[in-house]
Amino acid sequence: MFCKNCGAEIDPNAAICVKCGFNKGTGNKFCHNCGVETVEGASVCTNCGYALGGIPVSGEQKSKLVAVLLAFFLGGIGIHDFYLGYTKYGIIKIILTVCTGVGGSIWALIDFIRLLTGSINADANGVPLKNEF
Repeated sequence: MFCKNCGAEIDPNAAICVKCGFNKGTGNKFCHNCGVETVEGASVCTNCGYALGGIPVSGEQKSKLVAVLLAFFLGGIGIHDFYLGYTKYGIIKIILTVCTGVGGSIWALIDFIRLLTGSINADANGVPLKNEF
């Protein structure tokens, strides 16, 4: 992981770059994946092919509408979590629902509200959800 502002290597657990002081993930001068200087306005790093700005080159954004509907109708078994890439949370919701009958459903209701209000606005990879409302 590299600083997007100065290109220095950053510890994955660090909140800021110790070389330049920028918050991790901010800046647009260097590739976050390989640390090579990038051209301003480029959507892909010409050195490693990493999608600059976090949105995959193929445009594989998940739909917010699909996530909301999955959370509402199948949230108790965590289907919306699997859809968004949060596998661990999906498994926990399945276990809660099997053991308690409603534990996963209560958590899913909270997720449903968070999706509607925009509190959850990206998938597990940090790619923003497509807003199709």
